Amino acid sequence: MDSQLKKGVLEVCVLYAISKGESYGYKIISDLQGIIEISESTLYPILKRLEAGGFLTTKTAEYGGRLRRYYKITPDGERKLFAGKTDLLEIITIHNKLFGGKL
Repeated sequence: MDSQLKKGVLEVCVLYAISKGESYGYKIISDLQGIIEISESTLYPILKRLEAGGFLTTKTAEYGGRLRRYYKITPDGERKLFAGKTDLLEIITIHNKLFGGKL
């Protein structure tokens, strides 16, 4: 998959996982398992970029004697998620028109 397209799809997937409720890195990866493959080394730059863009907020809390960073989607993040969903639907429509819905 084209790297720019995959970057956008991954961002939408991460926002979707966090939109279900406050989450942390390992849980996000677990929640996306079976949907899209994402590693920690891919996830954390995405989370940092989304946070810098104002699409996520973070807080740190102790869990099991260690600090864990929790992510929460913002209203701007919800709008970005909706826009990403719209983009994905457009891609599906184009695919279906080109290939008749066949993979």
